[in-house]
Amino acid sequence: MLSKAKKFLLDLFYPKFCFLCQREGSYLCQDCLATLEISNSHQKYQTGNLKDLYFATDYQNPLIKNLIQKFKYEPFIKELAKNLASLIIEHFQLLDNKPDFKDFVLIPVPLEKKKLKWRGFNQAEEIAKELSSFLKIPLLSNCLIKTKETLPQVELSDQERKENIKGAFSSKHPELIKERKILLVDDLYTTGSTMEECARVLKQAGAREVIGVAIARG
Repeated sequence: MLSKAKKFLLDLFYPKFCFLCQREGSYLCQDCLATLEISNSHQKYQTGNLKDLYFATDYQNPLIKNLIQKFKYEPFIKELAKNLASLIIEHFQLLDNKPDFKDFVLIPVPLEKKKLKWRGFNQAEEIAKELSSFLKIPLLSNCLIKTKETLPQVELSDQERKENIKGAFSSKHPELIKERKILLVDDLYTTGSTMEECARVLKQAGAREVIGVAIARG
């Protein structure tokens, strides 16, 4: 009851407006959501440690770019997790050969402590929470940790990204990872360096297979 009252007061004094059309009510209204091109096909994508990759849309879409940047950078709109996760869910629903993830667990790409404190939340974990609710599979947030501060990947070349992220992650609670099939969740997939390194660490800890999931591919 209190949370509903709090939400009412927040909406009253701090109304939400659609980032595209400025209509009041939400950060992404249904009409603007309908203009986004969500992929209705899937092409197998395998790397050294990732068995496959699913992504909902293209990061070059200006609205997608705007939404992800507002989510990850100031003003850090945490509520966008629902809107962005809904794009991945729609992608799954549009596929003719719908993936079966019932035996999987979700693991988000982690943030280092300093960045987590700055942002206040891990964007990949917030997306994973929404997917966990929809797919009805467990979310394991404490099995993969980031142990090294790294430079922002966006500022680096492909080779520099690989070197930058190398050795930045480690696994915890290997008994929860061993022989599990894992959906590794991040907001964005560009060169794949981050997901590949995370998948390598998870496989080394005994994971049976790792499949990547992202909102968009850059």
